[in-house]
Amino acid sequence: MVVMLFATLTFAQKMQEKNVPANVKSTFQKKYPTAKEVKWDKEGEKYEASFDLNKTDNSVLMDGQGNIIETEVEIELNQLPKGVLEYVKANYKGQKVKEAAKITDAKGTVTYEAEIKGMDILFDSTGKFIKEIKN
Repeated sequence: MVVMLFATLTFAQKMQEKNVPANVKSTFQKKYPTAKEVKWDKEGEKYEASFDLNKTDNSVLMDGQGNIIETEVEIELNQLPKGVLEYVKANYKGQKVKEAAKITDAKGTVTYEAEIKGMDILFDSTGKFIKEIKN
């Protein structure tokens, strides 16, 4: 699912909130009542809300019925699992991690994303490399 999320990000279409299905908006408003600066995108048959919550960037991906597929929360670099920064330093010479995020799917599986120039690198919850996705 994580792979599908990032693969479809390239094809995301910005959309106005009025065009988001009512059940999707309802789920979002119940789960994130204090969200600020909400922006909606449609990714195939899925809907993504990007928003600010407690001064932290977040996003949630939902299906057309309003079921949450996954959430993504921006984190500090020091919150990445042990070994991630070392992996990037060893395998992507001269690159620095610009941003990091914690991704949780509907089953509760956590992965981490480290963003470097032109690419997102995914790791499992223990810091083991999964794959890279070119932006």
